[in-house]
Amino acid sequence: MTVNPIPAEADWDSAPSVLEGARTLELTPGRCNLPYWLEHVAGGMLRRLSDGTVPDPGPTEAVTTPGPLRDALLDEFCFRHLAEEKATRALSFLVFHAPDGDCLEFFSTQLLDEARHARAFRDHLLRVGVAGRDLAATVEKTAGASSAAVLEPLEEFGLRVLRDSGDFYGGVLVLTVLVEGVLAPAAELSERKWRPLDPAAALVERGANMDEIRHLAVGSSIVRQYLTDRPRERGRLLEIMREGRRLWEGLPMAEVLFRRESLFQEGLAEYGRLVGDYEIWPGRRLIDTGIEERMEAAQRWSQETQDARLAYMHLGEAGR
Repeated sequence: MTVNPIPAEADWDSAPSVLEGARTLELTPGRCNLPYWLEHVAGGMLRRLSDGTVPDPGPTEAVTTPGPLRDALLDEFCFRHLAEEKATRALSFLVFHAPDGDCLEFFSTQLLDEARHARAFRDHLLRVGVAGRDLAATVEKTAGASSAAVLEPLEEFGLRVLRDSGDFYGGVLVLTVLVEGVLAPAAELSERKWRPLDPAAALVERGANMDEIRHLAVGSSIVRQYLTDRPRERGRLLEIMREGRRLWEGLPMAEVLFRRESLFQEGLAEYGRLVGDYEIWPGRRLIDTGIEERMEAAQRWSQETQDARLAYMHLGEAGR
C-alpha cells in the first residue's frame, strides 16, 4: 500500500508558524479535500497527539493555582471557546452554499476543525480545575461580556453576508480576513507566551494554529481564483471587506486584550522562575516584555497577515 508523505503544514515537527504559513502558504480546496483531512489531519496529526507521540506535559502549578496568571488563561480560553463555537455554526452556511464538491468537502472539514478547537479549549479549562458542572457558568461569567462586545457584532456581520444574502464568496472573504486573519496572529502570540508557563495550553494553541494556517491558505485561494475568473466582482467584495474592517476597528478588542495581558503581566512577575531566558521572539526574552509591547506585536502581525492575504486575493486596496 502506498503511503502519502505527510504535508509539512500537517506535521507537528515541520509545520510553519502562523505568521509564516498564513502569509505565504498556497493551498487549494481540491488539495485539502476530505481524503486529505482523513489521512493527514484525523489520521496523522490528531493521532500523533492522542497516542502520546507529541508530548503533553499537562497544566502546570502556575495555572492550576488561583492568581492572575490562571485568570489570564481562563479569560483567553473561555473567549476562544466561544469564538470557535460561533465559527463552527457560521461554517454551516458555507457548506450549504458551497458551489462545488471540493469547497463542500473542505468547509465540512473546517467545520469539524472549529468544533474540535472549541472542545480543546473547553477541555483545557477542565484540566486546570474548572468543575464540569460549573463550566458553562464560568465561560459566561469570564467571557460573556467580551463575546457580546466583540464576537457577536462580527457574527452578525458574517451571518448577514452568508445567511441573509447567501453570498458564498463574500462569506469566505469575511471568514478568511476578519476572523481567521485577525485572530490567528493573536493565537500565535498566545502559543509563544504560554510555552514556558503552561506547555499544555501552548500545545492546544499549536494544534489549532496548524489548522488555521490551512484555513487561511485555502480560503484566500478560493477568493483569488474567483476574482481571477470574475474580475468584475472585485468592487463588490472590496465593499464587503471595507465595511467589515470599519466594523472591526470600532470593536473594543484592544480593551479585551489589555485586560488579559495585564493579568498575564502580573502572573509573569510571580512565576518568572519558570520563564528564565526563554525568548518569545528572537532576541527578546519573554520576562522582559511588557503589556503594550506584546499587544503591539499582535496588532502588527495581524495587520501584516491581513495585508498579505488581501494582496494575494487581488484585494490589496481594502488594506489601505
